[in-house]
Amino acid sequence: MRIAEDLGVEHDVVPYIKEPPDAATLREIIGKLEDPPTDLVRRDSKFKKLELTDADVATVDQIVDILVKHKQLLQRPLVVTPDKAIIGRPKGRVTELLG
Repeated sequence: MRIAEDLGVEHDVVPYIKEPPDAATLREIIGKLEDPPTDLVRRDSKFKKLELTDADVATVDQIVDILVKHKQLLQRPLVVTPDKAIIGRPKGRVTELLG
């Protein structure tokens, strides 16, 4: 992640398609998340193709189930520190968290 590199912050990049988070990891991230948990789910063409609605991702259990089944719906970039997690949009949020 370029912002982390620019700030000189040590970081790991996880290729979520090849190494998707499991249910336990998603729950851990949600526990640290400063954003509403439902924001972890992308509302894109795949979301629509699956005929999902906001009601389908209203609870933590639903969010975890959907993201385990459909890893492409995980919102990104997702920045996780030992204490906090944020969705890295807009980019300024990443600078705030890591700076």
